Amino acid sequence: MDIRPEYLPMNWLARCLPLLFLVACDNYQDPGPRSAIAQTRDTTDYYNYGGEGARQYVDAGLIHAGNLDELQPTWSWHSGEIYDGTGEAAVTGGFELTPILAQGLLYLCTPYNRVLALDPATGAEHWRYDPEIDLAQRYANQLTCRGVTFWQDDKSPRQDACASRIFTATNDARLIALDAATGAPCADFGVAGEVATSQDAGEQRYVGVYQHTSPPTIVRNTVVVGGSVSDGEGTRAPSGVVRGFDARTGELRWSQDLAPPGVDRSELATSSAGNVLATPNVWAPMIGDDALGLVYAPTGNPLPDYFRNRDLDLSHYGSSLVAIEAATGDIAWHYQFVHRDFWDFDTPAQPTLFSLQRDGESIPAVAQPTKMGFVFILDRRNGEPLFPVEERAVPQNPAFADLQTSPTQPYPLLPEPVADTVIDADEQLGVFFIDSIACRRDLGKMRYDGMYTPVSPQWTLVYPGNAGGTNWGGLAIDENSQTMLVNASNLAWQVRLVPREEYATFREANPDADNLEQSGTAWALARKPWLSALGIPCSPQPWGQLTAIDLGTGKHLWQSTLGTTRDLSPVPIGLATGTPTLGGPLVSAGGLTFIGATADNYLRAFDTATGAELWRGRLPAPAIATPMSYIVRSDDGSERQYVVIAAGGNGRLPGKLSDTLVAFALPDRSGAH
Repeated sequence: MDIRPEYLPMNWLARCLPLLFLVACDNYQDPGPRSAIAQTRDTTDYYNYGGEGARQYVDAGLIHAGNLDELQPTWSWHSGEIYDGTGEAAVTGGFELTPILAQGLLYLCTPYNRVLALDPATGAEHWRYDPEIDLAQRYANQLTCRGVTFWQDDKSPRQDACASRIFTATNDARLIALDAATGAPCADFGVAGEVATSQDAGEQRYVGVYQHTSPPTIVRNTVVVGGSVSDGEGTRAPSGVVRGFDARTGELRWSQDLAPPGVDRSELATSSAGNVLATPNVWAPMIGDDALGLVYAPTGNPLPDYFRNRDLDLSHYGSSLVAIEAATGDIAWHYQFVHRDFWDFDTPAQPTLFSLQRDGESIPAVAQPTKMGFVFILDRRNGEPLFPVEERAVPQNPAFADLQTSPTQPYPLLPEPVADTVIDADEQLGVFFIDSIACRRDLGKMRYDGMYTPVSPQWTLVYPGNAGGTNWGGLAIDENSQTMLVNASNLAWQVRLVPREEYATFREANPDADNLEQSGTAWALARKPWLSALGIPCSPQPWGQLTAIDLGTGKHLWQSTLGTTRDLSPVPIGLATGTPTLGGPLVSAGGLTFIGATADNYLRAFDTATGAELWRGRLPAPAIATPMSYIVRSDDGSERQYVVIAAGGNGRLPGKLSDTLVAFALPDRSGAH
């Protein structure tokens, strides 16, 4: 399930804390588009969401530590959409976009699923397509479109219509193919350029309970899509089915519903197409390996999230990485990160493909970050761990036998965790002395025996919480230096099961909680961030951090605090607490790691080797997104590197909202761009 980042009332933090340091009132100055006329440019490529292999790496080093202080906004583009639920849309939106670049154009989508092609040097619009989703509907995971996908038909001349295509998957569950040159729907794909994807997934209580929020994945001319389902849906929730479609015709090639192997389907609820309901879904971005013919699918947990009846276990492929044969939909292998997940620890991020250098051998590997703060590194040919993993006994709750948890869980010994994994009552909780006392008192009232403490009718502490650890922003890898960069949050959540007969009364009395119905079971669920009375997280600081890991040893190279309180108050106070992070890093050949992902309005650049924060660029709103970068070449042979980030905030998070895509570059001294 997509993360539901409910409002975190951190405004008190900036108003109440001592002035540890001040940040100058540097305001973002919107440069606007540099031209009204769009051109196709000579550029480097950034074909896929996450770049090649989803490594979030750009082989460009024109921007480096020596000239970073000159980096400035050079153009901006505005969607014209409103993401707080008060505009034409009935629900909030999250501008979580990472654009792609192909054939000289920048391609992107908006939370309203509008698709555009922009001039990468100026931000001018080349074409625009609007699928006209019904904005009056209630979309469970708000309005989100993280990206689009480019595909080149190797059997058609490039100049033919739809020989190059942009694929997008929508909040109202459609897969659409557009001509990359014009934005026109490809008439030979599905019906008038689109395929409806919701009908095979099963019954839906309302439009928007089943969505696509992540871009499609293409492997060997097969377009693969998963789906996002509302947290807290019941035992008859839509299927987690993954489907593969012919990229030329839209014909369904296969369906994989992720039901346990050998299960008796006659005993299970299914959709009209025979897909088992409430199976683990794949809401996060996937990645494909053309050489192996595999698509790697990070799976969620079965539904309901926090309680399932003992007589039915659909968790075999849940909270796992599943390698699916792109030609057939058969499962080649899977590796499970959480056994019988009852914590909403679903696998949240796009897997990353890379070559691990070890003992003179180049091993095809896949790295998967998790909400628990662990990164698992596997051989992508067979799913075998490339660093040791051990099964450890985990807490149980014999007094609440209704919930059947696994006695053990997998713990990777390496790489070292990228998030804090244990709360110690002796460490600093909260910020003020009074906070610390109150937080310790609360901790004593909750069930907490470490990670994987079973949920129960008593308030239980889950740390890391259901937002991570890591989330959909993924990680970045520089294969040359064998360095992995991962951002993570350190934020605990409180959860408790609520008896079905008490749910309506409890929900009315606890409007501050995220209340999940979990229909078809005896228990609903309430969850909320663990905050003090001042609205300050009780979790130890930093609340957000960026970690670099040596892939040779699995050890930390460095960890840096990520984010300040600068934009969480009308007073421009920047406390170095870190903030919870959503979005991911981009590592460059120039020795820099760029990242937004924080609750303050900055794009940052870190020294990849040392972790020193070298630069901050002001934004109009938080960048709850992952940046990308490319080079544009002019006719005179000069080159200019751009770093692009969506700075829109998020309708369910604190801070400003905006509709802005911002491109940063060094000053253009050639006058050619």
